Amino acid sequence: MTETQTNQDQIRYWNEESGLKWVRNQQRLDAQIEPLGLAALQRANIQPGEQVLDVGCGCGQTSLALASRVGPNGTVVGLDISQPMLARARERQQELKLTNLEFICADAQTHAFARDRFDVIFSRFGVMFFEDPTAAFRNLRGALRATGRLCFVCWQELAKNDWARLPLKAALQHVPPPPPPVSHAPGPFAFADPNRLRHILTTAGFTDVVLDTHQTALSLGGATTVEEAADFSLEIGPVGTLLRAADADTRTRVAASIREALQPYAGPSGVRLTGTTWIVSARAGS
Repeated sequence: MTETQTNQDQIRYWNEESGLKWVRNQQRLDAQIEPLGLAALQRANIQPGEQVLDVGCGCGQTSLALASRVGPNGTVVGLDISQPMLARARERQQELKLTNLEFICADAQTHAFARDRFDVIFSRFGVMFFEDPTAAFRNLRGALRATGRLCFVCWQELAKNDWARLPLKAALQHVPPPPPPVSHAPGPFAFADPNRLRHILTTAGFTDVVLDTHQTALSLGGATTVEEAADFSLEIGPVGTLLRAADADTRTRVAASIREALQPYAGPSGVRLTGTTWIVSARAGS
């Protein structure tokens, strides 16, 4: 299978500006989404000795957690297309001296996995960027054993995710809206439609597909102040994309509006806004 132009675009995106941005903000990102990854890990019910593939592992937080759960008799492979993020993941692995964990740079849609290799395929927000998600999940299913299982967490629609919606709404007071997204294009909210997501997975050969809503108050970038939360919003998420070519004056005005929008959500535990996800589980099928 050859990689498409869209895959090449994603590879460039995650190896250039965006991948470096995520490395810079690794601790703040982990602080925000770690609870969502832990909820998915609990659903995955990882057992000692299992072989696990972590798709879109990024800077490695979930791969490290998986390696701890499978123990010395299990193994974890963390897979991502971003070399900068994988470099950070390997640094963290070395710090913890984990020997049951390997990181590889590859595209899950096209990579030639060994057949029947894994007991579990897991992902925390790493599966929404495929050019052809059905082909990608079919490829991943081939890497699962017959008794294997899939578990991942992905965002529901933007309207249900105030951590992204409210800063974006504030920014749009100062900059024109982006062009309407192409329907079902790769991106953070690509799997918001539950019917489409079920269809993708069943067409790819998975069975017993379950989508459960998980909603919680997220610490925006792990920030302790409104100023920190606004700075994070300017870097990561829809606002960061919107302001990619903005001048300094525009960024200053947007930052002020975001701080104003976030102020009501500040409290002793930081700035907390609603995050709504699907926790998805499925089996390899016959």
